[in-house]
Amino acid sequence: MRTQKESVRGLDKLDRKILKLLQEDGRMSMKDLAEQVGLSITPTTERVKRMERDGVISGYHARLNPGALGATLLVFVEITLNQKSASHFEQFRREVLRIPEVQECHLVSGDFDYLIKARIHEMAEYRKLLGDMLLNLPGAAQSKSYVVMEEIKETLILSTETNL
Repeated sequence: MRTQKESVRGLDKLDRKILKLLQEDGRMSMKDLAEQVGLSITPTTERVKRMERDGVISGYHARLNPGALGATLLVFVEITLNQKSASHFEQFRREVLRIPEVQECHLVSGDFDYLIKARIHEMAEYRKLLGDMLLNLPGAAQSKSYVVMEEIKETLILSTETNL
């Protein structure tokens, strides 16, 4: 597998157009994709398979509406650990991966150690998530929560434009 830098450099305008279109509609047929990028099906399919093999395309997913599933409460939580060591970070990582309500968890620099994004059904469920799970994670010493009042923009789409 190529490094990320090699993968980015190896993408031409057609690859980037394919990526843009697939991000907009991951279920698009190879026939439709080929038509939109101006290639025949075989070279389009080969480009997609190459980008999958190189790790540029890491998967295809259905995007679910959280409200339709009742997960209408979005919270961000800052977690500060009481000790900073590789083993503590690894223990924390292992345990947070087991919590299904956590959509994202990032080790960050700054005044706290982790930033967590979670979607849940209601405030009572959040209290349980915070008290029974997040603050019981290995080394968790302190938390600060942010409940989202309005979602302005949320996307998984990455820009395919380049400045290289």
